[in-house]
Amino acid sequence: MPRQAPGSDATTRYLLSLCGPLPERPRVLDLGCGPGRSALLLAEEAGDGAEVTAVDLYGPFLDELRTAAAARGLAGRVHPVEADMGALPCRAGSFDLVWAEGSAYTIGFDTALARWKPLLAPGATLVLTECEWTAAEPSAGARAFWDPQYALRSTSRNLAAAQAAGYRVLGVFHLPGSDWDEYYGPLAERVRTLSGAGAGAPAMAAALAATREELDVRSRHGHEYTGYVLRPVTAGDGAAWPARPETAADVAAVRDVNLAAFGTPLEADLVDALRADGSWLPGLSYVAEGPDGSVAAHALLTRCEVDGARALALAPVAADPALQRSGAGSSVVRALLAAARERGESLVLVLGHPSYYSRFGFVPASRFGIRAPFEVPDEAMMALVLDDSAPVPVGTIRYPAPFGV
Repeated sequence: MPRQAPGSDATTRYLLSLCGPLPERPRVLDLGCGPGRSALLLAEEAGDGAEVTAVDLYGPFLDELRTAAAARGLAGRVHPVEADMGALPCRAGSFDLVWAEGSAYTIGFDTALARWKPLLAPGATLVLTECEWTAAEPSAGARAFWDPQYALRSTSRNLAAAQAAGYRVLGVFHLPGSDWDEYYGPLAERVRTLSGAGAGAPAMAAALAATREELDVRSRHGHEYTGYVLRPVTAGDGAAWPARPETAADVAAVRDVNLAAFGTPLEADLVDALRADGSWLPGLSYVAEGPDGSVAAHALLTRCEVDGARALALAPVAADPALQRSGAGSSVVRALLAAARERGESLVLVLGHPSYYSRFGFVPASRFGIRAPFEVPDEAMMALVLDDSAPVPVGTIRYPAPFGV
């Protein structure tokens, strides 16, 4: 098989781009590398000084990788290692990039987050892809297939798990349908070929039946792979910016931060108008504090609706311009979303920059059948499901009156 899981060279390159700049001689660890499709690409894309340690338990895969690396002039950069990804013979802090496309499920998402974190050097990144549900309430047929072998979760639950494990999210990327075609297309063809001669052995017959069922479940019920680009939280990522609900003493400072952040009074006036509106929810206006106790950033959630069903609108989000990219804004957003989740809220909507809000788990709202009441780029109207046990409403967003839409 050309691939052992959904993916593509384009997706590998895109996930790598979300990692940001790598060191001049990056140390890369590819876990569950198979015959090395990603390992070879990473060796090429990460620069001439890259050293890629490619780990797999299956020796013949590693033999294929050695042959391919030599043919592409990469033998000096790619180092195959036959080992268990759950018990690696590697020193702590020895890698600048840990990569696992389609392989974390073999030890479990949460286990992977915990066991691979110590391998990361300061400032290093973990990239992994995980199979997930596409629906808040998966069908009985889909659960009947997946639950006995691997407990799939939603993006929101995996995102919460990553944050609870001490990571900040640099990016979340749902693999396109074409990535499934690159895996399931050759797999279906292999099933057709083997269903004739040579399929009589009991083990082969069982494997073919299970594979046909998996192909059928994907076709009828749907599931997806999602890429996560993660980095352990450090003081500069928001730990230095404690966040809390605003108090009456913060009102003036919140206005000042919004004025400074946006350069016009529109957002500051919006916050003041929402305070007097019935959509205001006490305890869901948060500030991040600077070292001197001043308000460094602010974020607000107010009540909105999706065709009559309750939801929350995240707006505005503001940080002191002098403190942007310091982690203050991310800190206050994470704390605010956690507070909403604790209150039992299930859906948050935001109109904003996809590359920023995707780090918190937001995805295009159109995936759920939710649309804005005005023209807006599809990727900019985003939704985050906080509680995937609750049905996600479908329809048009109705904002509070102060939004003027």
